[in-house]
Amino acid sequence: MVSIAILTLIPINVPTNAPGSDKTHHLLAFAALTLPCAALYPKALLRVALAAAVFGATIEVIQPYVGRQGEVADFIADVLGIGMGATLGLLLHCGCRTRTASRAIGS
Repeated sequence: MVSIAILTLIPINVPTNAPGSDKTHHLLAFAALTLPCAALYPKALLRVALAAAVFGATIEVIQPYVGRQGEVADFIADVLGIGMGATLGLLLHCGCRTRTASRAIGS
């Protein structure tokens, strides 16, 4: 969260040459934020996903005050990233549980 806050709230005076679009960066950042929770602590996922969405919305509201432009499209990318990270994390969680259960049965 700290990295996302810093990267999205520091004023940018020069154009960046980072590969990919701004929306892709939002999507990947918020997927990375939620994926570990979904994989390791799925019972807390709903709370984490809601908190991440509020965090994304708050960033978009604050950005105009720090010389950046808040966009609804960025927030939509954040929410899509949250969904993508949650989905991939849950798949990892289920895959690990299935593998662990099959090892226990085979032992």
